[in-house]
Amino acid sequence: MSDDINIKEMPSDELLELMGEDLYDGYADEIVEEVNELLSRDMAPYDILTNGLVAGMDVVGEDFRDGILFVPEVLMAAKAMKAGMAILRPLLAESDAPKMGTMVIGTVKGDIHDIGQNLVSMMMEGAGFEVFNIGINNDADAYLEAIEKHNADILGMSALLTTTMPYMRVVIDALKEKGIRKEMIVLVGGAPLNEAFAEDIEADAYCRDAAVAVETAKKFMAIKRK
Repeated sequence: MSDDINIKEMPSDELLELMGEDLYDGYADEIVEEVNELLSRDMAPYDILTNGLVAGMDVVGEDFRDGILFVPEVLMAAKAMKAGMAILRPLLAESDAPKMGTMVIGTVKGDIHDIGQNLVSMMMEGAGFEVFNIGINNDADAYLEAIEKHNADILGMSALLTTTMPYMRVVIDALKEKGIRKEMIVLVGGAPLNEAFAEDIEADAYCRDAAVAVETAKKFMAIKRK
């Protein structure tokens, strides 16, 4: 953000636009200033989230999907998003603001790769989902426990090794045994996966990257709410 911009003098709608641009450029400090400025004008935290941060992340997601932005830039934008969310999250919790849905995400047992699923977590948060990232090397019990604890709508599983991919089926079978498979949206991703594999293990969808994961989650949540 250039030094000659005085955010205190900007109309709120222009400030929201600037927030989207600064988010795109990964300017975390500026995002914090802008969020605080809009809060000082009594703008609702949910409006700042949806019209500022989420709107900005939507553009990041589209450009990432279209190959205009790459992982380092998306991580910078996500970091800026996180800085804004750190201020807004407690206020949103107090205000019972609507959320898109709740997701539990983690890498499967035997796999310790987490860059992809961290990116998905950040992008999902950026789209207004509540995300609980349970990290790496998760067995079926860890997923089930987290789903129950957080009353999740969506389960996201990630694998980067061909040897750990089959464990996703074990988790889906565990959901069936528990009688909760039908109410869960199961999304899977990771470099060695494809749509045929997702279909074979009876996941709801394969998401090739974080932008696709957000679009897919939104689509399934819309169907679920109907």
